Amino acid sequence: MDLHRLEVFCRVVELKSFTKAAEASFLSQPTVSEHLRSLEETLAVKLVDRLGREVLPTPAGKILYDYARRILRLRNEAVEAIANHSGRYAGHLWVAASTIPGTYLLPELIGRFKESYPEVLVTIKIANSRQAAELVVQGDCEFGVVGARWSEAVLEWEPLFADELTLVVRHDHPWARRGEIEPTELVEAPFVDRERESGTRKVMHEILQRHGLEVAKLRVIAEMGSTEAVCQSVKAGIGVAILSRQAIRDDLACGSLAEVAIRGVSFARPFYLVRRRKRQPSPIATLFLDFLKSNAGG
Repeated sequence: MDLHRLEVFCRVVELKSFTKAAEASFLSQPTVSEHLRSLEETLAVKLVDRLGREVLPTPAGKILYDYARRILRLRNEAVEAIANHSGRYAGHLWVAASTIPGTYLLPELIGRFKESYPEVLVTIKIANSRQAAELVVQGDCEFGVVGARWSEAVLEWEPLFADELTLVVRHDHPWARRGEIEPTELVEAPFVDRERESGTRKVMHEILQRHGLEVAKLRVIAEMGSTEAVCQSVKAGIGVAILSRQAIRDDLACGSLAEVAIRGVSFARPFYLVRRRKRQPSPIATLFLDFLKSNAGG
């Protein structure tokens, strides 16, 4: 089996589309179809089903996909090992990240990292904290940076960055003029929350409960799948929210949002480095992790 065809097959499975796989691979759609047809002939089995516009793997396709990912990962590790042996770092590193670190922290650090190692391509897969951790479990990403932790036997967690959540309201909200509210007042306002698998939501709920506030009493009027959606909802006057200060620093600076303290409540939290236990990191991953740790406070 040709490695390039396996790579194209993985793209089709991941993107669920021949058209998108062709664009991602810089190939024509007929060429992608031909690669899949050739693989199916070689293995004498159907690998994908075309269900309308969506392409899904057959049971045999799922088996091949798992092996293909391992084969391609091993190929990449071999290329990296030879490059490292030659005294240069080159290759492709996949990093999982939840919304806040993936959007507001890692891009700048990656830019600085690439100034020293231009031949390393770093790709961030952004998802909520649970999904990002699952990418690490599955081996799609070597490690992740997420905003919450929980008990999972195959994963290990290490605090990496500091963050703080804060209550925010629209600039003309009555609370904006006060600057501080009592904890019991929080349940009186319409509240915009993140989705249930969000690390921000998990940590925020835990902190409120530790301070004696029943989360079930919050007047949640909407749940949003991204921090930006929550932020835009607050700016539209839909409700108030508790968000990462990293995500709203520009809005606070320009005055479209106002920060409101909750008396006696601190929302400090870490972002965690999450890795699969006993997995040996690649040389590029080790290099990047050392860079992240040395720059975590900067």
